[in-house]
Amino acid sequence: MKILMFGRGVVASIYGWALEQAGNDVEFYVRPGRAAQYGEAINLDLLDARRRAWGQRVVEKWPARYRETLGPDHDFDLIVLSVPHYRLAEATAFLAPRVGRATVLILGNVWSEPSAALGALPVDQVAWGFPQAGGGFGADAVLYGAVFRSVLFGTFGEPPTGRELAVRKVFRQAGFRIRERADFRGWLWMHFVADAGIHAQGLRLGSLSKLVGETRALGEALLTTRELLPLLEARGVDLRRHRGAVLPYRAPTWLTVPTVGWLIRHVALARRSLEAHSDPAAEEPRAICRDTLTEARRLGVSVPRLAAAEPTFAYKETS
Repeated sequence: MKILMFGRGVVASIYGWALEQAGNDVEFYVRPGRAAQYGEAINLDLLDARRRAWGQRVVEKWPARYRETLGPDHDFDLIVLSVPHYRLAEATAFLAPRVGRATVLILGNVWSEPSAALGALPVDQVAWGFPQAGGGFGADAVLYGAVFRSVLFGTFGEPPTGRELAVRKVFRQAGFRIRERADFRGWLWMHFVADAGIHAQGLRLGSLSKLVGETRALGEALLTTRELLPLLEARGVDLRRHRGAVLPYRAPTWLTVPTVGWLIRHVALARRSLEAHSDPAAEEPRAICRDTLTEARRLGVSVPRLAAAEPTFAYKETS
């Protein structure tokens, strides 16, 4: 399959590498001038859990191919769109007149209504998923990250279309286990508020990497997300359909915090996922917390813990 990764972010780089390993033809679309800036290869230092449960370390200099233009007459079969949620509207507006015959896989956080998030993209050419991989580029330009065995895919009450099944197949052939979510709208928003809970604490400490070993901060993160569950209900999410995702936040913290803390300290994959998020200036954690708090205030839902953390993610006024 001929695949275009939209941008050269962390998720696009990890999955682009994995998909090319499986024999696919992979390129990256980047802004004009970025190809020369990025260089000819991506330096990877990954824990890959597709074949080993605890992860196999991969240290590799992976040659990457870039393009800085995209017209509607391209021959890509799949475009993987994984961008921060606040850049999704811009990305879909750019792709809409250039999508051609390709399927577009939206792979990441979404906080708006999914139908609105598509913009002018043709609905019948879109598939929805969520990455189970993450990390960050270090000061040495190395991508430190982890890639888990599964990838999440979802629908909105209907069975997957032929295009959606074809996207699942290409990931399966790359060694990933496919996990399905029928109420993907609710699941996406559940994940978003969970991110808000943990990012609020990461921002307080300086970055997510500093949460390792911080039991008190982990507890606050879980309690912050617990306070956000009524926000999901106010947006129309039936939490009964997401009992597994909700359970860690409703369970007693004396039980969940030691468990989560132990996993982070002793399971390399979990620890790597936090340690690689070490950029104190990262914008995405701030945007997630801001947008969650804005929606809570709009709907009149009390979220005192997230509100108390607002100084760490509020817009800074410039003179």
